[in-house]
This record gives sequence, structure tokens and C-alpha cells, in this order.
Amino acid sequence: MAEERIKLTLKGSPREVWLSFLDNFMSEQLRLTYFKIGVEHGRSLREQIHSQISIYDAMFQSTSKLGWPDVREIAKEFKPALEKLVPHIYAEIEGISEGAGLDVLDVIALNCRSEIALGKFSDGCTSLSWKKSNTARILAQNWDWTGDVSKNLALVTIEQTGKPTIYMVTEAGIVGKIGFNSAGVGTCLNAIRAKPMISSKLPIHIALRLCLESSSVENAVKTLETLGGVSSAQHILISDSKSALGLELSPVGNKYLVEDSFGLIGHTNHFLENRYVDETQWLSGSPIRLKRVKQLAQELISNGVNGDGIKAALLRERIFSDTYNDPQSICCREDGARPMPTRTLFNIVMNLDPDNLGAEVVFGRPGTEEEGPVLKLPWA
Repeated sequence: MAEERIKLTLKGSPREVWLSFLDNFMSEQLRLTYFKIGVEHGRSLREQIHSQISIYDAMFQSTSKLGWPDVREIAKEFKPALEKLVPHIYAEIEGISEGAGLDVLDVIALNCRSEIALGKFSDGCTSLSWKKSNTARILAQNWDWTGDVSKNLALVTIEQTGKPTIYMVTEAGIVGKIGFNSAGVGTCLNAIRAKPMISSKLPIHIALRLCLESSSVENAVKTLETLGGVSSAQHILISDSKSALGLELSPVGNKYLVEDSFGLIGHTNHFLENRYVDETQWLSGSPIRLKRVKQLAQELISNGVNGDGIKAALLRERIFSDTYNDPQSICCREDGARPMPTRTLFNIVMNLDPDNLGAEVVFGRPGTEEEGPVLKLPWA
């Protein structure tokens, strides 16, 4: 009877109508799947999500003179693009809001916080990709941000039918960030301060999620390009077992960085090749950190470190604990002279090797008394 009713009420042949009905049914099933993923996220991290909103409310007021109602109003600008370009992720955002007891605009605002801030947040990070062999890469970074956020970081695993399983470190309420997947694709993030921002494109945390849903670097780049690119200027360092690229992204044009002669790609908080945007040097230590991370990696190579000798503990000790040019060092400490002091909140080292895929995560500043225990992904 269902098929008969459809034939009577919709135009087209019975076959066309039936296929359309099945497509709509599958889309609703998919939407519900991602909605449920979001609900679980929202329920499990409810307290932390509410805390994140309070933190960002204060930060927006301080840096942009925006109250949270103003932030929610700006978040409305991103809603049509999310619904159109990534409906499955939008359904997950709806689920997070349901599970956390919030309005969907609150969660959209969290996921678009980099864009809404218009470059006025001061997060800085140091990332590195290192070729172990033709079929393996190391991908690592220190993530630097305000210490208030540290209590709301979470290790998240997302299982999706027909897509790789995602293992990432993220802020509560945010659907994509830093990590890797079961296909061996990993992502790191470096914030860039540059204009313009275009809300009809993909926010950077949504772009990171799409990368983590991809089966390869090539597939990830194709997905981002097909969907029209990103809303704001940012850098994603992406790698799989066979290749790595530095994606210097902007809403008006991209540049892609390849491995150097040492098999390295390093990046901090300024563009190296992308000249499509109006960029202001806002962290004087960024060029120094970039030079330093490459120098330290090259020293290890000169000392014979290669292949399986490139271990997470060694990288934490010899590179990511480095305090040269303190406080704006690779291992970042709060700088009281800056209006928004930041510090290294975690280090992650991903081994993108099909025979030994996994990551080590350390919360706190590596090499200091703040360094926490080594956590491993996937969970043992």
C-alpha cells in the first residue's frame, strides 16, 4: 500500500518514485545514525560542553566584545552551509545539542568558534610530519591553547558504517579535530590569523572531521575541494602511510606543501606559500618555532634516527619538550605579556604505519612536571 500511495501522490514512473522513496528512507536512516552519535557525545560530555560555552562566552566578550547571544546570532550564518554541504555532520551537531540540553546554535557556535572569532583568538601549535619509509609516516604536534580548556578535552572514538573508525583528541562538543583513523589518515591543525572569512564554506573543524572520514590524503583533498573549500584561513597537516601534505587553506585559494628532502613537513602559525589572504604576523615566535622544529628533526636524522627508530617518546623528549625562545617555544608556556596567554595542553604522536597503527597522547606540557601519563589510541 505504501508504494501505491506514493504512485498516486508523486510525479514520475513507479520505478522512479520507488527509488526516490528508498533514497529518502536511507537518508533518514543515515541522519538518525549520526543524530544518535551526537546524542551519545552530548550526554557523555554534557558538563564539559556547558563549561566550554562558558569559557568561550568569556573569551568572545574579551576579544570581540560579543556576548553569547551575539555569537549565536553569527552562528546562524553557518547553519545553511552545514545543512547543505554536510547533512550527516549537521545531524550529529543536532544530536549533541539534544544530548547536552542545548540549542543547536550553541553547538554550531562551538564548532565554528575559529571563524566567529575572526582571527582574534590566539591559539598556537607546532606540527610535524616525518617519512619513516615509503609506506609509513609519523604525524605529531603540540596543541597550544588557553589552560581553561584543558579540563574539557576528550579522547573520542567514532565508529561509522562504511567509513574508517576515527580516534581523535577534541574539545567537548566539537565534531572534528586532531587524530587519525583506521585507514591510517591523520590530521594536525595550526591556526592562522588572516582575512577574509566566508560563512557559506566549511568551518575548519568540520573540514578536519571530513579529513578523518577519508581513506587517503588524496581522497580528503578531493572532498574538501568538491565541497567548495573552507571558511577561514587555517593549516591542516594531513598524512597517510604513503604521503603527507601541508594544506594551507583559505576561502579564496589554497597552497599545498610537500615533503622536503629529509621527508619532513613542519608548520606553525603562519603561511609559508599561501599569499591569497591578508595575513598579519600575530605570533612573533611562529617563524622561530618552525625553524627550530625542522632543525631538531634534522639533527635526529643526522644522528642516525630513522624508520622504526622514530619513536613517540624520543620525539616528546628531543623535539616537543623544547623550550628554545621560551615562552613562545615549541613547548609553550604562558606569556604574561600577551592578552590571551596560552600553553601546550597536549602532545600527540601518531604512527601511520599499517603494521603498527596507533598514537600516544600526553596531556600537559611534555618534559615538565605537568606532563601526564602516556595514553594510547586505539584503546588497548
